[in-house]
Amino acid sequence: MTGVTLNKVIKRYGDVQVIHGIDLDIQDGEFCVFVGPSGCGKSTLLRMVAGLEETTEGQMHIGTRDVTRMDPAERGVAMVFQTYALYPHMTVRDNMGFGLKMNGHPKSEIDTKVAEATRILKLEQYLDRKPSALSGGQRQRVSIGRAIVRGPEVFLFDEPLSNLDAELRVEMRVEIARLHKEIGATMIYVTHDQVEAMTLADKIVVLRAGNIEQVGAPMDLYRDPDNKFVAGFIGSPAMNFVSGAVKDGRVDAPGLGAQFDGLVSTAYEGKALSVGARPEHLSIDPAGDTHKVELTESLGGVSFAYLTSPTGERIVVEERGDERSVEGAQVGVKIDANRIYLFDAETEQRIRS
Repeated sequence: MTGVTLNKVIKRYGDVQVIHGIDLDIQDGEFCVFVGPSGCGKSTLLRMVAGLEETTEGQMHIGTRDVTRMDPAERGVAMVFQTYALYPHMTVRDNMGFGLKMNGHPKSEIDTKVAEATRILKLEQYLDRKPSALSGGQRQRVSIGRAIVRGPEVFLFDEPLSNLDAELRVEMRVEIARLHKEIGATMIYVTHDQVEAMTLADKIVVLRAGNIEQVGAPMDLYRDPDNKFVAGFIGSPAMNFVSGAVKDGRVDAPGLGAQFDGLVSTAYEGKALSVGARPEHLSIDPAGDTHKVELTESLGGVSFAYLTSPTGERIVVEERGDERSVEGAQVGVKIDANRIYLFDAETEQRIRS
């Protein structure tokens, strides 16, 4: 198995540039997830790795090979699409082995590889069924099996779970994670769902408008975001942001009803900030009266209280235990100064003490 390296990769459609000089190193055997909002360029970048989109400028290597100008079939990659793209008149067995058959592989080799992929994906009992007799999750497993039998150096997944219902998405996330552990291949996975990114990835690449905002392990991005965009995108519910400012060396955050000492240098005196706090780092003070509880979402073991601050900003607070907030109540909010994040209001870059 081999890694993937992108060096100043650019993609243009005519005069419109959609990928802006991306540098990225994906290690051998790593599970790398491209994540970001719709239109950020994540699928385009994946298709460039596959060779389905031409690279306008820059270089792309898979292992030691420069594949920048290679045809897709020469790159040693296999792609799993959002749509299953199965032949409806063929059985599962024939769908999985069709690519090898078209390339002239002997039947004994095809049977061996299909049997191995079937074992990995637990599809033995479905081999003689046609796609119409399968569930959505089973069809996607067949699609993945078709990629496995090719024996690629790199697996590419383009939002493979987006057509599945919530229960099947969870099931298939587990299946894909198990698959990666079993075969140890390099995998690149595109999703707009940051929960998928957090649960599957060894490395997350956060994209926005064709640029990389930050690269790192899931919990590193969660705990140590470089900017407000990453802080707000990684985490569910999203991080809270309220307006703040530095006054007399203190961070004043009226939306949280609090001031914090010793977090910024005197160079920030009078400067506008964005103050971030994750819902699980906030707690309700029933004795306070600064925030109104607009809505409470109870999910069983955890609830989320949606509050309106004195400044009109919305705050989400995670609650656990038997005592939950009551809609319409006036409450206070508590937070430890060590649990807040500060961002420059203009550049949105993280301010680190």
